[in-house]
Amino acid sequence: MLLPGVRGAASRLCRDLPLACRGCSRGAGGKGLVLGIYSSEKDGGAAQLTTAGDAFDRLVSGRLRELVSTCGPPLKKGKTRVFHGLHQDFPSVVVVGLGKKNAGINDQENWNEGKENIRAAVAVGCRQIQDLEIPCVEVDPCGDAQAAAEGAVLGLHEYNELKQKKKPVVTTQLHGSAESEAWQKGVLYAEGQNLARYLMEAPANYITPIKFAEHIEQKLKSFSNVKVHIRPEAWIVTQQMGAFLSVAKGSAEPPIFLEIHYSGGANASDRPLVFVGKGVTFDSGGVSLKPSSGMDAMRADMGGAATVCSAIVTAAALNFPLNIIGLAPLCENMPSGKANKPGDVVRAKNGKTIQVYNTDAEGRLLLADALCYAHSFNARAIVNAATLTGAMDVALGSAATGVFTNSSWLWNHLYEASVVTGDRVWRMPLFQHYTKQVTDSPLADLSNIGKYSRAGGACTAAAFLKEFVTASHWAHLDIAGVMSNKDEVPYLRKGMAGRPTRTLVEFAARLSQDSHNAT
Repeated sequence: MLLPGVRGAASRLCRDLPLACRGCSRGAGGKGLVLGIYSSEKDGGAAQLTTAGDAFDRLVSGRLRELVSTCGPPLKKGKTRVFHGLHQDFPSVVVVGLGKKNAGINDQENWNEGKENIRAAVAVGCRQIQDLEIPCVEVDPCGDAQAAAEGAVLGLHEYNELKQKKKPVVTTQLHGSAESEAWQKGVLYAEGQNLARYLMEAPANYITPIKFAEHIEQKLKSFSNVKVHIRPEAWIVTQQMGAFLSVAKGSAEPPIFLEIHYSGGANASDRPLVFVGKGVTFDSGGVSLKPSSGMDAMRADMGGAATVCSAIVTAAALNFPLNIIGLAPLCENMPSGKANKPGDVVRAKNGKTIQVYNTDAEGRLLLADALCYAHSFNARAIVNAATLTGAMDVALGSAATGVFTNSSWLWNHLYEASVVTGDRVWRMPLFQHYTKQVTDSPLADLSNIGKYSRAGGACTAAAFLKEFVTASHWAHLDIAGVMSNKDEVPYLRKGMAGRPTRTLVEFAARLSQDSHNAT
């Protein structure tokens, strides 16, 4: 503890020197530096710089440590302090609180708290550098370079394609070279999620079904082991995907069935992981029209397709040693004279008939046909993702993706992946209780909503999808609750979240390393 006289001298130092922790000057130029600092393990104890922070402190003859300890109270988790003029290579240095050094897996929170602390802290630090209009920032790996890279790249992303006034672009790079491989892995994980965020945020007149497919095709064109098939409406008709087509016919935009084959496995015959994503590029609700308030957010109703396709782009960039197939039925759900009407009966690819009680429960019609098609690949596992139900948002909010699965093996892999990424999943029930509610239809084999209307809506939607699944390892991810971010995830700006792309990528990575072949 500083004696009163010493504290007064330190206060004058912080106030008078240009490198002190005062308001940030703009337009400093050069490189910025983000360094982490751990909270004291004991109340009133001294904070601890990271390894990189210690090295930098030695470089500036101990002035960083002196300033951190004398310019205000100890830095709490996620809080920053900015210093100018400490070193000629770094005109501005941001020190950011990382929380406890020994933070690890939190069993109550179901994530690795240390990794989450790093992501959040680095994101805050990088944004502060961006506010200073400094074009490049070096980032302290903070003991986990992958998490640091994810925080930096995710934290700086913002959709501003259509604005004349844009935030300055900031290039991020690792401070030091000891963990460069882990850093690059984190960059690719984050860029994958940012691709999904871009697709989900863009206006529906910019990301139509064909434009979505072409954008993904462009992202994958440099990989020799990837084939992209953009299937037109005529092909969809030959596949007898009547449920999908019944939704698409209400819009002037023609439907597309996007099919991606990534051949990363040792053998072309290795059983693939099949991802399926709902791709409704705009959902008005159809004849069962949604309220106008908030309808603009339904440009992101293709979040399932965006996340699974982005996960495959990332897997290809990381050269994962497994085969992956991606399937995305893409269309709009619009009201017109050709649109589905409440009470209509349509026929899915597997021959089952579906009575459409609510045209706003359209995503399950697309997925029904896509899931049937997915079974033609002898999949090792089938995982579908969809912004399927408002009921999922009511149940879990934005805390976690709801997972409905018939396979504990598959659930365990998804759960373990989510603990690492911090983009959590939570297992939901697939009881026969819910199946009975969608199979009791007066005119058809199935109803597209449960007979008790809103009760257990996410569960009845999953039960409906299960009627089109015979694979022993299948999971349905309802991502409606995690579609957007307000301020819940500190390293994501407000807007469409691109979740759970990194969890899908990490799941694929673990599956590629898993010596046990699911059968």
